[in-house]
Amino acid sequence: MLYCVIMAGGSGTRFWPESRLDRPKQLLRLVGPKTMLRETFERLTGLVPPERVLAAVGRDLVPAVAAELPELSADGIVAEPCKRNTAPCIALAAFELLRRDTEAVMAVMPADHVIAPAESFRSSIALAASIVAQHPQYLITFGIPPTYPAEIFGYIERGAPAEALTPPSAGQWGSVSPTGGKQPPVYKVVKFREKPTAELARQFIAAGNYYWNSGIFVWKAATILELLRRFQPEMYAHLERIEQSAGSSKFGEVLDREFSAIKAISIDYAVMEHASDVLVIEAPFDWDDVGSWQAMARLHGTDENGNTVLGRHLGIDTHGTIVRTSEDHLVVTIGLRDCVVVHTPDATLVADKHHEETVRKAVDELQRRGWREYL
Repeated sequence: MLYCVIMAGGSGTRFWPESRLDRPKQLLRLVGPKTMLRETFERLTGLVPPERVLAAVGRDLVPAVAAELPELSADGIVAEPCKRNTAPCIALAAFELLRRDTEAVMAVMPADHVIAPAESFRSSIALAASIVAQHPQYLITFGIPPTYPAEIFGYIERGAPAEALTPPSAGQWGSVSPTGGKQPPVYKVVKFREKPTAELARQFIAAGNYYWNSGIFVWKAATILELLRRFQPEMYAHLERIEQSAGSSKFGEVLDREFSAIKAISIDYAVMEHASDVLVIEAPFDWDDVGSWQAMARLHGTDENGNTVLGRHLGIDTHGTIVRTSEDHLVVTIGLRDCVVVHTPDATLVADKHHEETVRKAVDELQRRGWREYL
């Protein structure tokens, strides 16, 4: 049976000052009237029922996520005691699913992506789930055909087409057609590539066999745990002790102790770069990971001066600038080029938009100074 795991534990520090500890990026309305978490959840409608959706979140965010997704079942939120990146997060969710269903297939996705059309996304997940159900050794990810030589995304180098895979029977994945009428290409993965330099990104684009790494995965819960045991034995030992305590009065204590002892590592580093049976489906949907304020220009467009304006703004000799404010607070810019201006009730950011990584440094500095009211 298919289950969906929404990873909603990120902090989104590059979206400061809107993103805060108690209101991170996935709980913001950056694209439309709904939060990114809510959009992600609703994208699954028709693919799996709410009782087969898990949200993996930091413990401090559990009340906010529960309020945002009231449809989740009582055990639909997996609470992490602390941040340890995606591999431990996915493992906790996989153990939870195996307690419910030893044959569980899990689709894993971040809570902060913009994806359209939703129908194509659901069909792609159904196709991947079908492949995994028939060939449980496979790990499947989704590659985004690159439209420019981006330096901010990881890349996937694709190899030969995968052998013929039989589509599932109609109705196997709810009301979703697993091919959406036309099956997207499926390839073997040669290698995962780090975020490249500008020159290397141009080489990837010219080669024609590279995708952006979407960070969306489908696999059997039992398979990913077995690979974590094989490739990350130290981590797995901590996770196994947590699982052995599940259902006991000591579970909370063991979870806190063992999870905090795990070294933070992404699922890409922990498993994907070591595994041999990895496939990539060429995504038939549009995708943006909304990684920084610069994404606002891609998602909302620009005016005749190259500006993206969200809120009340008066610009004089202002070009290539992103302005985010409210309708009841006027922002006036004069002589700005390629900047980001974000106003919130208690903090305002003015930055060179090409220095988006420096926003994280600002958050670190606020923490160092003890100005927690702005975090």
